Amino acid sequence: MATPTGVKLTDREDIAKRLLRGSAKASYDPLIEIDWDAPLEDKWGMRPERVSIHGTHLWDRLTEDEQRRLSRLEFASIMTTGIWFETILMQMLVRHAYHNDPTTQHVQYAYTEIADECRHTVMFARAVEKLGWHTHKLDPLAFHLGRLCRIGAHGPLIFGGALFVEEILDRLQREVVKDESVEPLVRATSRIHVVEEARHMRYAREEFARDWQNRGPIDRAYSRIALGVIAYFSATRLINPKVYAEVGLDPREAARAARHNAGYVRSKTDLAAKVVGTLSTAGAISGLGAYFWRRAGLLGTGGRSRGAR
Repeated sequence: MATPTGVKLTDREDIAKRLLRGSAKASYDPLIEIDWDAPLEDKWGMRPERVSIHGTHLWDRLTEDEQRRLSRLEFASIMTTGIWFETILMQMLVRHAYHNDPTTQHVQYAYTEIADECRHTVMFARAVEKLGWHTHKLDPLAFHLGRLCRIGAHGPLIFGGALFVEEILDRLQREVVKDESVEPLVRATSRIHVVEEARHMRYAREEFARDWQNRGPIDRAYSRIALGVIAYFSATRLINPKVYAEVGLDPREAARAARHNAGYVRSKTDLAAKVVGTLSTAGAISGLGAYFWRRAGLLGTGGRSRGAR
């Protein structure tokens, strides 16, 4: 059955059955699969052009060693944001399961995904520490909005928000998996996450499409705004400004340069292109909600390629 999202829905239980089968065949314990004792090799954390200040005068000021270190710290910062969101997602999935029949394979897969996300959170936390970064609590506004989101989220927000964050991380991690210039630790964690998140995204895409088509105009209007807010706070908190101080840059100046860096805006737009396409086709990005997507640099706003001076 085709839906306004462009997703062709199949039987809910059939999809869950396939996803459960896939989980049984290809799930990983990162504490065993990854060599956590191996030293870092002073390689990149991600492609240089994905670094927030790449192409600016501040990037040119850094040595290549400092550039590589910043790329690792920024990837670790992205993982920290991933921990924040996946913790919220796990709570929302528990609420979703609470209101549905646990004997269905659909709900059993929700529990399976929660178990996956628990392992991913531990994996990210270990990797963050190994990459030389420290987790920092988000600013109070984002922190408390996260609390509200986990309490008040309904179907479109649970699965639309999950799809947004997971699609961005998936795109970024698929790039590094086969890139030998990237730290083996980053590639190993990314490989596990990519395999398991493919199932999570299929689940989220199907559930968002199924739920969205049954929502009325008021509910959809609320969801558009709420999804925009989720996208804004997730995308603008990917890089903690404190990472810049670790390589000798002024955090405020560097954060300002990143915000105005056209290359970084294009990078975020590129990473979000697939999920933006999915949600736009459904009509879930428009009006005030689209304003937040645009402010986050996810719909291709401009910027100065050399950064703020």
